[in-house]
Amino acid sequence: MSSWQGGPSWGPGDNGTPDWAALADESAARARRKRWLMIGGGILATGLVGAIVATAVVTTGGRSDPTGSASELPAPADLPEDTSAPEPSFSSVAPPPPPDPKEYISSAGKDKAPITVGSFFPGEKLAMGDRVHVKGATNRTTDCATGTQGALGAVLTGNGCEQLIRATYRKDEVAVTVGIAVFDTEARAKKTVDQTSGGLASLSGAGVPTFCRGGTVCRRTTNSYGRYAYFTVGGFTNGTSVTAQDRDVFAVGDDLTNFVFRQIHQRGRVQASQAAAEPAQ
Repeated sequence: MSSWQGGPSWGPGDNGTPDWAALADESAARARRKRWLMIGGGILATGLVGAIVATAVVTTGGRSDPTGSASELPAPADLPEDTSAPEPSFSSVAPPPPPDPKEYISSAGKDKAPITVGSFFPGEKLAMGDRVHVKGATNRTTDCATGTQGALGAVLTGNGCEQLIRATYRKDEVAVTVGIAVFDTEARAKKTVDQTSGGLASLSGAGVPTFCRGGTVCRRTTNSYGRYAYFTVGGFTNGTSVTAQDRDVFAVGDDLTNFVFRQIHQRGRVQASQAAAEPAQ
């Protein structure tokens, strides 16, 4: 009796008729085996993918860039030790104060600028506000007593006057001569002012007639700044004596007094600025 291997089994049915119930059971069994094989294969594939991903993460050192590698990172010794920017620093030493201009016109040791008529009395006119004064004659001498009247010459000489510079200014019928006496120190200039007697001699010429001579009463002023003492004598060019009511004479004299003070102070400012600009020794 022979049988067909691998085919459906034939049971003892009537006249060789297939046993349909047996065939149905066998088909169901094959379907169950196929389903389990598919489930098992899926689990195995999932496990392999997980293992591959884990291996990739370990290999790349946890980087999300799949193209990089751990060998591209700089070694710890190559990294800079301190990448922070330096903080700004500020000096705790206060800058020195600017030089005092008066310091540079208080003694001959620092007052080195040239002393000339033009440096103190520049130009041909002097404008003070709405008043314009025309410059007349000028004079500069090292014999200070020759430009004075009365006892002032002896006072200047006794205190070491080095030179006397004079200039006359005129406005209408009023003329005023202003004089600057130069000393070695501020103390000598102050002493001269304290001892002043007599006064400055008026300076005529260059369109200004003789004035404040021959007993005519004129207005006189005396002051000092730094190593300079300065004086004025003012009156009328027609020889009239000055009274307290003659405000024009006072105005011209005050203008020249203020102008000379400014000129001396400016002299100190210029030299102080030059000293500040020089490099420290």
